[in-house]
Amino acid sequence: MGSRNWGVYLVTDRKQTGGRDLVGVVAQALAGGVRAIQLREKDLATIEVFRLAERLLALAREAGAALIVNDRVDVAMALGADGVHLTRKSLPPKDARALVGPRMRLGISCHNLADVREAVEGGVDFLVLGPIYETPSKAPYGAPLTPAILRQARDICDLPILAIGGIIATRVPEVIRSGADGVAVISAVLAAPDPAAATRDLLAAVSRSRAIGKPDDKETRETE
Repeated sequence: MGSRNWGVYLVTDRKQTGGRDLVGVVAQALAGGVRAIQLREKDLATIEVFRLAERLLALAREAGAALIVNDRVDVAMALGADGVHLTRKSLPPKDARALVGPRMRLGISCHNLADVREAVEGGVDFLVLGPIYETPSKAPYGAPLTPAILRQARDICDLPILAIGGIIATRVPEVIRSGADGVAVISAVLAAPDPAAATRDLLAAVSRSRAIGKPDDKETRETE
């Protein structure tokens, strides 16, 4: 499944599971239909990231999902993961690509339009743009971009865009209308009492929003 069709991209944070085992929560999300997981546990030692990635990769393979490792090109390559997610502190995309080759997907975090332009030039496969809405986990990245910036990003970028930051099911229609191909979430699934149900709700919202289409598309059809 290509990144444009993931719908929901689950970013891990074991501190947001309410004391539940992260692997167990991810397993529930996979049962709910999530097909892309980003392992993002930045405070863990390399061996801890590796062991956790091993467990998540086994679950992902069984579910037909992709495992993307945050930042750690070495861990992704050692395990044969599906990709690496880059940040502003990671290797430059072109250098990361030289290491991982053409098979692995490269994603990147973008926090403004300048980041989006650099991502396009860097040769990544998809980008995660945000925060779109206010959210504590993304506060260090500044004020929310709002859907208006998402629309501008869509105008300058043909790559798959996943919107992140304050994403809940009721906000999905707005971000899809604004140009996102899907949504990236953390607490909306990990902190949910029923991660599988939360995942299904988000995926259903994405599917409905895609079916409706963007306003500009509708206007074009009506005038043809």
